[in-house]
Amino acid sequence: MADTVVIDFGMGNLRSVAKALEHVGARVTVSGDPAVIRAADRVVFPGQGAMGACVSRLAGHGLEDAVREAASSKPFLGICLGLQALLDFSEEDGGVPGLGLVAGQVRRFADGEIQPGGERRKVPHMGWNQIGLTRRHPVFAGIADGVWFYFVHSYYVCPADEAAVLARTRHGSTAFACALARGNLVATQFHPEKSHHAGLRLLANFVNWDGTT
Repeated sequence: MADTVVIDFGMGNLRSVAKALEHVGARVTVSGDPAVIRAADRVVFPGQGAMGACVSRLAGHGLEDAVREAASSKPFLGICLGLQALLDFSEEDGGVPGLGLVAGQVRRFADGEIQPGGERRKVPHMGWNQIGLTRRHPVFAGIADGVWFYFVHSYYVCPADEAAVLARTRHGSTAFACALARGNLVATQFHPEKSHHAGLRLLANFVNWDGTT
């Protein structure tokens, strides 16, 4: 099994991601060393928290270039904040530039939206929700359209290129991209490491993926 590196930039759910990857057979290293990331066969970029802190930590740990190189050269999986950070710009923290690896913006769910039953839409979007696949992809092999994954987020991605969208889900009136794929890169807004059988299947597919479609 090829070596998989989980990027450690000082925040996020690193250990739970690493344990889930190990469960599906990956040899995993958690590292914030750019040289280790560059030497990896595949890279996972997880994260929880705020966009401003994420970008600041990447810069402070000297990881920006290593992340950019990995995202353009080897099988790469972004999770939650690790998806949002790939885009050009986020509304979070008063407006934060992202890594610019995927054209588009990250926007916040509007507060106070009234749902059909009269209740207000909750922000953050937290808990289980169904995804709708827009196309097939090796990382989603064996995962049915409409399967449930676990989400925790207040912001969602709006990619400029619809061709990059791999799956969508809905929170209230907002239908948003919950998975993107382009070349050797796949990224999800949901947490596969918290999503039981479907999430483990996705991670198993990733660790056996050669980065091509």
